[in-house]
Amino acid sequence: MAGIRDSRRALARLLHSEAAPGLVLMACAALALALANSPLAHGWHALFHGTLPWTPIAKLDSAHLWINDALMAVFFFVVGLEIKREVLAGALADAQRRRLPVIAALAGMAVPALVYLAVTRDHAGLHAGWAIPAATDIAFAIGVLALVGKRAPPSVRLFLLTVAIVDDLGAVAVIALFYTAKISVAWLGAAGVVLAAMVLLNRLNVRATWPYMLLAVVLWYAVLHSGIHATVAGVLAALTVPMALNAHHDSPLLRLEHALVAPNGFVIVPLFGLANAGVALGGTGGSPLAPLPLGIAAGLFLGKQAGVLAAVLGAENLGLAQRPEGTTFAHLWGMALLCGIGFTMSLFIAGLAFPGAPALAEEAKVGILAGSLLSALGGAMVLRFGRSRRLD
Repeated sequence: MAGIRDSRRALARLLHSEAAPGLVLMACAALALALANSPLAHGWHALFHGTLPWTPIAKLDSAHLWINDALMAVFFFVVGLEIKREVLAGALADAQRRRLPVIAALAGMAVPALVYLAVTRDHAGLHAGWAIPAATDIAFAIGVLALVGKRAPPSVRLFLLTVAIVDDLGAVAVIALFYTAKISVAWLGAAGVVLAAMVLLNRLNVRATWPYMLLAVVLWYAVLHSGIHATVAGVLAALTVPMALNAHHDSPLLRLEHALVAPNGFVIVPLFGLANAGVALGGTGGSPLAPLPLGIAAGLFLGKQAGVLAAVLGAENLGLAQRPEGTTFAHLWGMALLCGIGFTMSLFIAGLAFPGAPALAEEAKVGILAGSLLSALGGAMVLRFGRSRRLD
């Protein structure tokens, strides 16, 4: 009985640790990969991609579309809440403190895109995937960092989290600007009206969360039919939720974020990984040296670490900003490597970049998995075994 109690306590500690969402996501990704390369592959594919016998929304006629266009809107809603909280009262609230992570995030998006375009320069049909290696997966990266333990100071975690949040904001902008289908002016106008109503609720200091949630669903439905990807509605809706604290140090934003963090980390993101990470390694996506997977893997593993590390060291040497407190070169290098874990956002953008080309989408998955795995292992090793002496 004592052994069972100890096991339960250990499980409870794990589930409440920072590593838990990342570990669940890793497990789901591994399961998807195993199923896609097993005799159950056909059934697994039919489960997520087969046409549903009935759906309340005609545009969402498969489980895969419900996950990517509906549940992932909730994921982006949580991302939007995190971004607003950080900008108003967190690591991005102070101009001096946010300078370095913003510079690092921008360089960490630009350099991987340039690496990808350099690798695929002779293949014009692949250029649409330039943004795939530009994203960082927060849950995965923070999970790996948590597994390293106390090898890295707390400032590394905060800096990685801030870079990833800015990175997510950049990814949302990229999706809205570069991966938008034909625009429906009528639906876009309807979305604008709903968004204006949510802003009005904020101005009127409405503190109940249900009006924002109700209008967020309406906004999502309008954006879904507008031509802009529906998940953008999640971020826009989140930005209208009030952050101002009341006498009890509470706010609608904090209540919603607290309520949605666990479902987001333990249900939505793992389910997305299960539905999207599977690739038949012996099939069309099985050649990691093809231009598409090679460009993505090189962008994530080489481009991300080069862009982020060069930005941090360059900003410090130019006097633009100071490196995170107590960090060594190994800490910065390990953190830059972890930024190359693209996974969730990279898989999401890959689906938008090659919507009518399943073979290219499969190749992209190979590159995402390879680049993210190399970045995770490399970052963990550098942080665990890197020299602790500060390198100036």
